[in-house]
Amino acid sequence: MSDETQIGAVINEMYAMISGPAGPRDWSRQGDCFLPDARQVRTWVDEAGKAQKLSMTLAEYQANTTPFFAANSFYEVEIGRRIDLFGNIAHVWSTYEARRSPDDSDVERRGINSIQLFNDPDRGWRIIHMIWDNER
Repeated sequence: MSDETQIGAVINEMYAMISGPAGPRDWSRQGDCFLPDARQVRTWVDEAGKAQKLSMTLAEYQANTTPFFAANSFYEVEIGRRIDLFGNIAHVWSTYEARRSPDDSDVERRGINSIQLFNDPDRGWRIIHMIWDNER
């Protein structure tokens, strides 16, 4: 399997892990996508127009999003992907749309995930860092 195919499978699993009907997510799947020391960074613009960020470990992301996923159906659907690869590092620009169901024509929001991966000798390609921003 090529590096690009392996990286694509990791990105597909990341989207599948967080997407689903209202209810719990299977957080044990994080190991299929992320390195244990990975960071996830949510960004937004506050009411004053100032850029903000929240940087989270895997456990912090899980705790932060569990209440939302418990109450809401959420499907993040990838609509575009660019992979840049060099040696044991890769960068993926992944454009997404968020919906209440996978085939819903009503798109709640769009954005871009900037995803960095490392080719771990024991785990293969895994996400080490991810930062995203929604379209405004």
